[in-house]
Amino acid sequence: MAGTLTLLHTSPVHVPVFDALRDEDHPGLALRHLVDEELLDRARRVGAAGAADATRAVLAEAVAGGATAVLCTCSTIAGLAEAAGAELGLPVLRVDRPMAAAAVAHGPRITVLAALETTLGPTTELLHEEAARAGRAVTPRTVLVDGAWRRFEEGDPEGYARAVAEAIGRVEDADVIVLAQASMAPGASLAPSRTPVLSSPRPGLAAAAKLV
Repeated sequence: MAGTLTLLHTSPVHVPVFDALRDEDHPGLALRHLVDEELLDRARRVGAAGAADATRAVLAEAVAGGATAVLCTCSTIAGLAEAAGAELGLPVLRVDRPMAAAAVAHGPRITVLAALETTLGPTTELLHEEAARAGRAVTPRTVLVDGAWRRFEEGDPEGYARAVAEAIGRVEDADVIVLAQASMAPGASLAPSRTPVLSSPRPGLAAAAKLV
């Protein structure tokens, strides 16, 4: 499936979001969506490392199906996906890597807002990785947005976005705010903030489009 970008999601809600971004920014780019909710469920039950084999199996199936490049939109398992892609000889980009690189450029005081606790560790590690690559030092501060993920699971996107926006409004003494999950992006438009707020879907898709 040359010329097609495969997206690995752990929730179907991401499919229309990335289709819309493709239509706005990359018309003509062919997308193939793979949705496997069990990957995130497994990571939440046994830890992200426990989902490594399952993530590799899904990517191996993608390769067998003709995938030539993959964008992983789940921050919890994204590091696992990148590592598995390297083993399989498949270019895999985690959706939050371009966002992390941009955050590091803003300054050392980075506040990470997450709706899901399992994302805090991987996002913090990614920020340190990108900081080291840029020759900078960062001091990430993590904040779990209380009750946000429950709203997401209940199918309440408006309530989810409001919870994220309220958390953005409470951030002080930060050079930049990072929204750890791709699904948190709509909250940024609801929260006027003098501090830059970065989300991952648009820059992630832009970077992944270059892979194909």
